[in-house]
Amino acid sequence: MWVLLRSGYPLRILLPLRGEWMGRRGLPRSLVPGPPRRRYRKEALPALEVPVLPVTATEIRQYLRAHGIPFQDGHSCLRAPSPFVKGLQLKDQTGATASFSLFIDKTTGRFLCMNSLAEGSWEDFQASVEGQGDGAREGVLLGEAPEAEDSEEIRRIWDRAIPLWELPEPEEAQLARVMFGLTKVTNDTLRRYSVRYLRPARSLVFPWFSPGGMGLRGLKLLSAEGQGNEVHYKETTIPRPGVYCNLFGLPLISRRDVEVVLTSRELDSLALNQSTGLPTLALPRGTACLPPALLPYLEQFRRIVLWLGDDLRSWEAAKLFARKLNPKRCSLVRPGDQQPRPLEALNRGLNLSRILRTALPAWHKSIVSFRQLREEVLGELSNVEQAAGIRWNRFSDLNRLLKGHRKGELTVFTGPTGSGKTTFISEYALDLCTQGVNTLWGSFEISNVRLARVMLTQFAVGRLEEQLDRYDEWADRFEDLPLYFMTFHGQQSIRTVIDTMQHAVYVYDICHVVIDNLQFMMGHEQLSTDRIAAQDYIVGAFRKFATDNSCHVTLVIHPRKEDDDKELQTASIFGSAKASQEADNVLILQDRKLVTGPGKRYLQVSKNRFDGDVGVFPLEFNKSSLTFSIPPKSKARLKKVKDDNGLVTKKPSSGRKGAVPQNSETCLGQAHHSNQPNPSKPSR
Repeated sequence: MWVLLRSGYPLRILLPLRGEWMGRRGLPRSLVPGPPRRRYRKEALPALEVPVLPVTATEIRQYLRAHGIPFQDGHSCLRAPSPFVKGLQLKDQTGATASFSLFIDKTTGRFLCMNSLAEGSWEDFQASVEGQGDGAREGVLLGEAPEAEDSEEIRRIWDRAIPLWELPEPEEAQLARVMFGLTKVTNDTLRRYSVRYLRPARSLVFPWFSPGGMGLRGLKLLSAEGQGNEVHYKETTIPRPGVYCNLFGLPLISRRDVEVVLTSRELDSLALNQSTGLPTLALPRGTACLPPALLPYLEQFRRIVLWLGDDLRSWEAAKLFARKLNPKRCSLVRPGDQQPRPLEALNRGLNLSRILRTALPAWHKSIVSFRQLREEVLGELSNVEQAAGIRWNRFSDLNRLLKGHRKGELTVFTGPTGSGKTTFISEYALDLCTQGVNTLWGSFEISNVRLARVMLTQFAVGRLEEQLDRYDEWADRFEDLPLYFMTFHGQQSIRTVIDTMQHAVYVYDICHVVIDNLQFMMGHEQLSTDRIAAQDYIVGAFRKFATDNSCHVTLVIHPRKEDDDKELQTASIFGSAKASQEADNVLILQDRKLVTGPGKRYLQVSKNRFDGDVGVFPLEFNKSSLTFSIPPKSKARLKKVKDDNGLVTKKPSSGRKGAVPQNSETCLGQAHHSNQPNPSKPSR
């Protein structure tokens, strides 16, 4: 049985794992496998502006004991008898294991009943238990059937698809096998997993079956396109990715299975099961996210091996997922030349069982030796570009300085008031979000509606006010991004914000959190204390969160009050030096428009802990699309020079050597060719 848990926090929808998803309007947001899903609902309540404080596992256990409800402690969930099954005696301590059909998430408190398909928040469960004596349990299950339009589309595509081995032309079948790398995957394996081929779209079709043969709930279509010597895959899901929650291969899992291998692609599961005979499951969104809704179906396994891919991004995702699954029962297959993804290993004739035996335990003590780290160090040395992180598509010069966007770092961003900090950082984050970086926005200064409008305009690269007929098209595509917003506005306590961020990392696998800005989120209780000390405490909390959760935090901080004719420096950041000391990267949006006229903006990287490269490059604001871009006619946009002491210096122009530039605009101008009439000015 399958379900989709929904979070009680005011965060929203999720992007698929990889490939290009086709945005579609009208798809149901509650389509799940199995019989029509029922959701527990006490009554319709308005959405809260501030999320409810999360419950702890200790509080859950104490509540169950206080009400005489027996429970079993699992890896990520507590199992208990369900109050939503008629005739169940909650105080029956001798009930069979099968009666423990209610799963309660230890982290969020959300529950799922496998028998009745009831689900809800921890508050919903408490209300049901405390009101069971007066008949409150009657009528608390709400049925939700999938929309007829989508059911018809799923059935129509499935009926048109045929098994690969039944294609009338052998040449077409052989070409399909070559394109998808299935030359060594047998027909028996494809038949066992019910994989079909859709000829008009030249796509493989993977079904989403309800357990117990209750019906077809969804499909994933995988198409392959040859580009040179490489093959690129494109995935499309019905229903849309946000509600597609299919653990591919789950109907083949037996209750007696105690070990399973998780992969990021359906093709890898086929190869792995055929080669080893072990139970295998493919995650619905690959390395992008492991929805907590799937955790109850993985409770029965005593050992889980994660073999998600052959790059560092897959390795980082495997370590992140192991935290959710309980690292003590997880093992990870480290990427390497002799340990590629399962399908490639099968095609190369490698022994997949031997590779699985080399899987490393995900859990270790707090103190480790280099012997336990040497393989990870080798992986970073062998994959320098991947270790540098995700590169920006819109800011090429930022890639030359920072090299990429990496997990676990803290970036401090500052700039003068009115210079466009929020506009720039929204495009900066949007660039990464379109590449699959799950992003959480905390906008404490402007409303989420206004922020979303700016980001949608940047996403469409044009004002939609002038083309409202295309709004739905762009909104559909924007909605499929892995983008979430906190509903906070104005001053908030750091504890509430950190709790919300922790929840988002657990539920949505957030990799990037943007806080705009630090001064606005400081709580009312800080007004009577030293604001500098309070800010240092908040910066330290964000630093600890980034490190502990392997999540990148971008923190916007207002600068001190400076004269308009002076440029900002690292020391210009408001507060003590703790913000710049704790930060891995410091970005400054310099704005000279108050002195030299409009359009004189550039970005300065004044700290880069990854490899030390710092410098400046110009920015040009496009008012119609609300985007910053590099001037196309500038031949030498990036200024990056180091002296023997590792300091950034400007090139000597009048007998001065090794001087640190006091005016970054002058430094910027000297990056241009020397035959310009006035090298002290940047090119337009």
